[in-house]
Amino acid sequence: MPTPEVIARMRPFGETIFAEMTQRALRVNAVNLGQGFPDTDGPREILDAAIAAINSGRNQYPPAIGVPELREAIAQHQKRFYDLDVDADTEVLVTAGATEAIAAVVLALCEPGDEVVTFEPYYDSYAATIALAGAQRRTSVLRFPDFAIDEASLRAAFSDRTRLVLLNTPHNPTGKVFTRAELDLVCELAREHDAWVVTDEVYEHLVFDGAQHIPVASMPGMAERTITISSGGKTFSTTGWKVGWLHGPAEVVDAARAVKQFLTFVASGPFQPAIATGLTLGDDFYRDLAGSLQAKRDLLCEGLTAGGLQVTRPSGTYFVIADATPLGVTDAVDFCRRMPELCGVVGVPVSAFCDDKDAVRTLVRFAFCKQDHVLHEAVRRLATLAV
Repeated sequence: MPTPEVIARMRPFGETIFAEMTQRALRVNAVNLGQGFPDTDGPREILDAAIAAINSGRNQYPPAIGVPELREAIAQHQKRFYDLDVDADTEVLVTAGATEAIAAVVLALCEPGDEVVTFEPYYDSYAATIALAGAQRRTSVLRFPDFAIDEASLRAAFSDRTRLVLLNTPHNPTGKVFTRAELDLVCELAREHDAWVVTDEVYEHLVFDGAQHIPVASMPGMAERTITISSGGKTFSTTGWKVGWLHGPAEVVDAARAVKQFLTFVASGPFQPAIATGLTLGDDFYRDLAGSLQAKRDLLCEGLTAGGLQVTRPSGTYFVIADATPLGVTDAVDFCRRMPELCGVVGVPVSAFCDDKDAVRTLVRFAFCKQDHVLHEAVRRLATLAV
């Protein structure tokens, strides 16, 4: 029999760094700040809505495009927060998390040889999905400490083969929130090269210090060439429910649906109406969520600084990037593998999210979406690095 082997374009994508670091954390009982999921449940109203949906028998296949109340809640959410007019019946598709939404759109729009522009560091599924489509990724590096767009680099990433731009804001892993000026540049280049803009906005409500999340679809002339992706997992601390969505022009939503039906078909049946409940929560919920995470961010940033690392304070997301150079570190991968024994804390090397490893060789990502007592213990342990 032939030896089973993954196709060539997927061979670079083995076990994720998250799995490796989690196993290292478990072996020595380290505080795991490597993976970006909260360690608390979401609001009681949402949990109760899921229980009610299960108890009322909503446990079979939901509609292929998503349950009506969730699609309507998504449309109302976009109007409420961003003044976007979205047709819940023709312009919204519910997916198995944002990861499936990204895959469905890239696979629907990209032919082999097409190019996808994205920023690095990038969320790791982007590279794998682009490879699955047979497309080529073209990246522009966001550099520590401010992670500002390098205009010359971004312009050079575009070509007459550019099919779409894959943009994540607020940005994982850097915590950057793209400015309006930066988004204007992305939009200008997308129009110039007749490219779609696909925006991953799963951290849209996790912004700090008065920063403003600006959906690309809300910018002048961009609604007709933008596919917006988000999910309920990060906002409502329900990452395991895998309820995501996309919206955009009806014809591209139809294209994504044609692919999605052969990925998961449907998913998350009783959790869809529960996330619809979450999207209708009052402004106080969203304000308190951001305020709580901002305090956690500050706690971890102070601890990392006390441990001797250089920190850039993020404007959003669950993550903070620290430079370990002041500790004499020259290789963050090696440092992260040693950290569980060195100080009993786990992070992940930012090089796991990059093509250009040299640009981030000493950078480590830490997650602060944890309970306060966990962060306090992490801070206590990190202090030993400076001794």
